[in-house]
Amino acid sequence: MLGTARRNPREENEVSETRYVGVDADRDGGMTHMGQIIRDAWVFGLLPETETGAGWPASQMQILYEKISAAWAPYANLPSRLPDELRARHTRIYEQAIAQARQRGWDPELGDDD
Repeated sequence: MLGTARRNPREENEVSETRYVGVDADRDGGMTHMGQIIRDAWVFGLLPETETGAGWPASQMQILYEKISAAWAPYANLPSRLPDELRARHTRIYEQAIAQARQRGWDPELGDDD
């Protein structure tokens, strides 16, 4: 008979309570993988630009990531291949995000550990 592994209740709570802080409160001025998921959802119209993802559990971010991956697939993940309207939206959203992140101290240069 196989035994069942017992999980530490504290670990289960930590996992279930993991929530995204939102693109506006994210580290590096939101220039993170999670921030990119939210911004790409804006580009493709999957989320309104007022939705920051604040408070979302990891499972909800995973579902959105899968939708974003499917939306990018026809364009090989290249903004230059987007139709004009989407490319213009992408440019606007990302230029604004980069400017705001730099104002908050984000440095796009990679460090030794990156």
